[in-house]
Amino acid sequence: MHSFARSALCVFLLLSAFLARAQDGYGTIIGVVVDGSTQKPLADVIVSATSPNLLGEQVVVTDEKGAYRLPHLPSGKYTLRYELEQYKPYERSAITLRAQRTLRVNVEMLATGMSRTGASAPPPRLDVGSTTMGVNVDQEFIKRIVAASPGGKGGASRSYERLSEEVPGGVSDGYGVSINGSPASILPSQPAGRHGPPKPPKTSQRSLSVVEPSEPAAPPAPVSPFHMYFQGHGVNPTVNTEEERFSTFSVDTDSASYSLTRAYLERGSLPDERAVRVEEFVNSFDYGYTSRGPVPFNVLMEGFPSPVRKGYHVVRIGLKAQEVARSERKPSHLVFVIDVSGSMNLESRLGLVKRSLYLLVNALDERDQVSLVVYGSTARQVLEPTSATHKHILRAAIASLHTEGATNAQAGLELGYSLAASHFVEGGINRVILCSDGVANTGITDADGIWNRIREHAAKGITLSTVGFGMGNYNDVLMERLAHVGEGNYAYVDRLREAHRLFVRDLTGTLQVVAKDVKLQVEFNPKAVSHFRLLGYENRMLTKEQFSDDRVDAGEVGAGHSVTALYEVKLTEHSAALGTLRIRYKTPKGGASELIEEPLPSSVIRPTYRDATPPTQLAYVAAAFAEKLRGSYWVRPLTYDTLFSFWQHLSPRMRSLAPVAELGSLIHKARTLDRRADRFEAFAPVSTMDFDHVPTLP
Repeated sequence: MHSFARSALCVFLLLSAFLARAQDGYGTIIGVVVDGSTQKPLADVIVSATSPNLLGEQVVVTDEKGAYRLPHLPSGKYTLRYELEQYKPYERSAITLRAQRTLRVNVEMLATGMSRTGASAPPPRLDVGSTTMGVNVDQEFIKRIVAASPGGKGGASRSYERLSEEVPGGVSDGYGVSINGSPASILPSQPAGRHGPPKPPKTSQRSLSVVEPSEPAAPPAPVSPFHMYFQGHGVNPTVNTEEERFSTFSVDTDSASYSLTRAYLERGSLPDERAVRVEEFVNSFDYGYTSRGPVPFNVLMEGFPSPVRKGYHVVRIGLKAQEVARSERKPSHLVFVIDVSGSMNLESRLGLVKRSLYLLVNALDERDQVSLVVYGSTARQVLEPTSATHKHILRAAIASLHTEGATNAQAGLELGYSLAASHFVEGGINRVILCSDGVANTGITDADGIWNRIREHAAKGITLSTVGFGMGNYNDVLMERLAHVGEGNYAYVDRLREAHRLFVRDLTGTLQVVAKDVKLQVEFNPKAVSHFRLLGYENRMLTKEQFSDDRVDAGEVGAGHSVTALYEVKLTEHSAALGTLRIRYKTPKGGASELIEEPLPSSVIRPTYRDATPPTQLAYVAAAFAEKLRGSYWVRPLTYDTLFSFWQHLSPRMRSLAPVAELGSLIHKARTLDRRADRFEAFAPVSTMDFDHVPTLP
């Protein structure tokens, strides 16, 4: 027994010595990041560490106390970089980390960008008579108007609101998408501000309450107009409830349109109008909705008199999906299919993809497996399914990515799906994630085959999400269509903080679906509502009959995600109910759909915009901003000054949130860039607008 004890002790000592040697070469860097002026801790700061001794890049994000921790770093010389919107990037180099040491590096960051005066804005006012509204109609729209005029080929009198709903060209699948090559019917975006630097528009409104940075910065280069592919879906019409009282649509939790617009504005250009999808602007913000235990959706409603459209009220309908704790998230197998073609050879493309994946690696745990597939002229596997506990292996695989060849998206997706199917996680999350600029130029050109195969994989539990990168050579149409068919979500990453939101903060909601094929239907009460218009969701519209048809595909909602829709309604006589809201959805396992029905009571209407809650006000500001950028006829009376004043009337707490503060900044940027004339003015003066009907062309 004594001999056995001595042997056991020897084994223990040897094992301890081995483990100690294994850890000899590693150390940890910790610290706190604060505001250099206020000394308040800064959350969500991106902290990245690079070193000749480190494979790839280690990336973490500060918590609400401003603290960060970079563990398990090999000893050596390090460079640390700190990044946060509205702050100057900060870099520390030649930091020596020794083995088995914990090094503390505290940092103060200095704010940059615009500041705001403390004066409160006067109540929102409308400049109804102004003709300098930021409303635009593309050349295809003008051509269709000419075609409908007496001198054109159209001949008959037509509503130009109806004309605006038509899509240029015609394609068989309704999206104008090809897997490889340029979509023939999708026009490249046109550059904004082609006649020199933009000047602030003249307006009768007071100036924006904004102070420019004291240090002038070089203006960013405008976005290249070449090969930016978008497809417009028009603007929803105003509907008379005597003719049709049902409004039916598929939910949409994508956010790509908003981050794409942000990328345009921060590069000194207005976005292509077809790139602006109202619902994606609205659903990019967290409204603080709460869920109700095991109930699939909590429904929230509120309304107020429209400050822009006379005689109408705005009604917000919000859904909050059931929360799932991070610890209860299902195990996953994530197959990343990464575009490494020549067009991705930029830091804002493949470089940003790699940094985004480093962030994701830190957020995954022992439940997760990751595979990597790349495609250029051909597709190849870079990493077989690997547990996320082996973070050094994952980082090394990510670091090895480099650009090569042409763009065979077809081959990349086929290999990615094959890998996902052969390592299927029963009862877990099986997701293919495409990271690309969406441009494909080799492989098969028949889109029908890939759509059918993607649908088949989705039906078997392998979903597809798309994450877009890059500007100046980007296919929004293909990326959105792929995600829609693949029953996943579509996001656009314009910076590392957006990747953090997608892959870290909202990881559970991004990956774990709690409701499939979610459809909404509002049946308006004709006695209470005479007219209505849904803001956005143009490419998600369904017929009344499709609401109950379980064969019709609709949107998916992730754990804790919220969905918000806004209506403009014209009220008539007082009634207890404005209508009825119906929600139809399937459980993640599929099967027959289930129905939720809620009344839409008139008691949700508040007396004024100011009386509405901050979430409703924020949703309206986001929607109005999108409507203005895309040239909606119904926001012609809205100036940027007025829109900014709506933003200023959000609660101080709401405005202090970084995404909401950024929204105010983007409104200001758009104001300085928007030199578009009101092309409706010649035949439909804004001063005599009929807020119920659009005029018809003779």
